[in-house]
Amino acid sequence: MRPVKAMSEPDDRNPVLIGQRPRSRRQALSKTMWIVVWLFYLAGPVGELTSHGFSTVQRIWGVVGLTLFVLAYIVLLFRHVLEKPPHHLRYIPLAVMLALSVALTWTLGFSWLVLFIFTSVASAVVLPWQRSRWVIPLVTVVVIAVGARYPEIRNYYLFAYALPAFGSGFVMVGVQNLIRTTQELRAAREEVARLAANEERLRLARDLHDLLGHSLSLITLKSELAGRMLPDRPEDAARQVADIERVSRQALVDVREAVTGYRRPRLAVELAGARVALRTAGLTLTVDPALEQEHRGLTADTEGALAWALREAVTNVVRHSGARRCELLLTEEWEADERRYLCLTVIDDGAGPPRAQHDGNGLVGLRERLALTDGRLDTGQAPGAGGFVLRAYVPMRAPAASPDGPIPVPDTSPEPVNGPA
Repeated sequence: MRPVKAMSEPDDRNPVLIGQRPRSRRQALSKTMWIVVWLFYLAGPVGELTSHGFSTVQRIWGVVGLTLFVLAYIVLLFRHVLEKPPHHLRYIPLAVMLALSVALTWTLGFSWLVLFIFTSVASAVVLPWQRSRWVIPLVTVVVIAVGARYPEIRNYYLFAYALPAFGSGFVMVGVQNLIRTTQELRAAREEVARLAANEERLRLARDLHDLLGHSLSLITLKSELAGRMLPDRPEDAARQVADIERVSRQALVDVREAVTGYRRPRLAVELAGARVALRTAGLTLTVDPALEQEHRGLTADTEGALAWALREAVTNVVRHSGARRCELLLTEEWEADERRYLCLTVIDDGAGPPRAQHDGNGLVGLRERLALTDGRLDTGQAPGAGGFVLRAYVPMRAPAASPDGPIPVPDTSPEPVNGPA
């Protein structure tokens, strides 16, 4: 058994769950580190506090002021991420940050101008666009006004502090718009999935009504008629009972055919499910474009077998592989008997096959399904750095044309086989 990979890990495209609330302690730690890492830009003011240019009173004032500033910054951002407080509760920490930025820069030196950049970014994160578009320029104007106190930096402080405060704020406004768009898209996709499920239930209800409505009505009518005939006309009643048996058997056949159609997996449907499962498990997925196309050489049975193979392979990758990447390939191959096969290949970079080389129940059942379509299953060590590879082969219905003309291929439709479904 290969180690199970956590299903709640962020994927490579969204490593810090941008636009999502943390669902586990690990995700909360990841988002915390993403917020805290930017505090390293305060290295300049901290370095000045440790130098010999400040008195004891100035050091105490700097430590207290910087601590209050960082606390206001962290509390503001974390409350925004976790609970999104009302707008009027967001202005108090922002006002505290702006006041501390002015006071600390005015009394301790120009290197503290970097605090205005944090204030600008925090304004963009927690305020709606209608307000942040005015607050960010206001913070920039304050940077320019306070920085003018220090003649020694007039040649570059506009580019070192004022422009980053202005630019970083509006860049973060763009990021917030992207986050909102992502959240709306995620909500829309969930709504589409819900509507699709409702539509499928309605379709099933309509089909069952069409299949069984007439048959059950006829059975009811003939049952009542047979009941009235029983005392005096037993032969006619027996004929009605025979009709009831015939209609009920036909209704049972129709229901079985309908259910079989619903349960038959499709390759496109399983590919969509594989994308969701692997993305949720935090794996990077590479899909061969051939999988997105329609293959006319597949029958319903062979397509169903490939779909089951894809489902089983992806389940094994998610539950047992411990992999970070997965690749799906679909190729056409000629065998020695001149028959053409379609090969589905699933490769991961995980722990590889177990040493005992014994197939689990899932792979055993998959071999049996493929055997019913005259196909086969191959598994083993992935090439290169290791991992696991699964190859599922199913025969194609029609041969490909060769340069010398069409090659006659005997009918490869499988004979009825008694075995597991």
